[in-house]
Amino acid sequence: MTMYPNPNSGLAHLSILVVLLSLLLPPSLPSRAPPHQHPVHLHLPSLVPHAPLPLSRSRFSSQTQLDFTTHCNASCYHKGEQESRREHLTEQLAFETLYADGSRTLTTVDVADEDDYEGTISPAIQPPPTRGRRVTSRHRRQKRQIYGADGRFNIRGDHFLLDYPFSTAVRISTGCTGVLVSRRHVLTAAHCVHDGKDYVKGARKLRVGFLTPPYINGTKPSQTPTKKPLVRWVRVKRTRVPKGWIQGPQEVSMDFDYALLELRWPHRRPFMRLSVAPSSDDLAGKRIHFSGFDSDRPGELVYRFCPVEDESNDLIYQHCDARPGASGSGVYGRVWDTALERWERKVIGIFSGHQWLEIDGENRDYNVAVRFTPLKFAQICYWVHGNRVDCSQD
Repeated sequence: MTMYPNPNSGLAHLSILVVLLSLLLPPSLPSRAPPHQHPVHLHLPSLVPHAPLPLSRSRFSSQTQLDFTTHCNASCYHKGEQESRREHLTEQLAFETLYADGSRTLTTVDVADEDDYEGTISPAIQPPPTRGRRVTSRHRRQKRQIYGADGRFNIRGDHFLLDYPFSTAVRISTGCTGVLVSRRHVLTAAHCVHDGKDYVKGARKLRVGFLTPPYINGTKPSQTPTKKPLVRWVRVKRTRVPKGWIQGPQEVSMDFDYALLELRWPHRRPFMRLSVAPSSDDLAGKRIHFSGFDSDRPGELVYRFCPVEDESNDLIYQHCDARPGASGSGVYGRVWDTALERWERKVIGIFSGHQWLEIDGENRDYNVAVRFTPLKFAQICYWVHGNRVDCSQD
């Protein structure tokens, strides 16, 4: 039985409607935190930026790589746990800012509260168990992002497209997806704008696209039953990429594959709040969700959800069905909000792409998202707010 229903079937439409309504309506989850979750106060680090240093103008010489695939072994997998040297981490947390006129700056940072620094790194996580998909031969490897039956849902209908959380997904003009995280800011994958060595050609005039139902432009909904949504494009004022990503193509890893885009003008749509990525045990249903603009379904917003299979210090390993174009989607889960005392959808990572993971001589393939560690959260929060005062978990 396929998970993706036939869109021409009335029963299929009803099935999709039930699934989407279950996402939009308040979750039938207990009002109290799960038994395994202890009320521990999470101390968040904060970044102290130095004065920006001017850099040469970007050449925009790279090509966008939508089908982003990496390989990782045991050393790579445990790298985030082992790299606890302050100098190395603060170097990775430095960031580059690209302005609309092509000029660039580099901002170096320090991490505040040195005495508490050791506690800012996510707890070490055990190597993934052997339940993942096995690949017995390197010669048989294929770039695979669909696992078994296709479990993606096309989000159709003006009501759903403009409703939260689907309304937080936006298009990036380089061919990727992004997620709204403030009135002026969009998170996406770094590889959508930069290849690790230089900015991609499309980043020169980077834009963010908002889906707009046809009837908003004067056409009645009844007259456009099969018309695809239109896109309203907004220019990007500046782009920020972590130095952990800008290390040259030969050293590119997914650990810092995220970037923040600042719009020229604020939007009026709901946005999704950020959170430090908890352990999968502390996500409702141990599931993640994301919506993106997969390249094999042009003009459509595609939603999917799946359980977390494994996790390292910096990455979330899963088998959510996805195709190129979904890169940069905001990966979210229902996280327990201690202030509101309820489950809330929050962005805990960014969908990056596909990775072949080799552990103990066994090859496994996963779709991968970047986890927001406390330090990454502090960095992104500073990018959004421009100060340390407004950066807190809640």
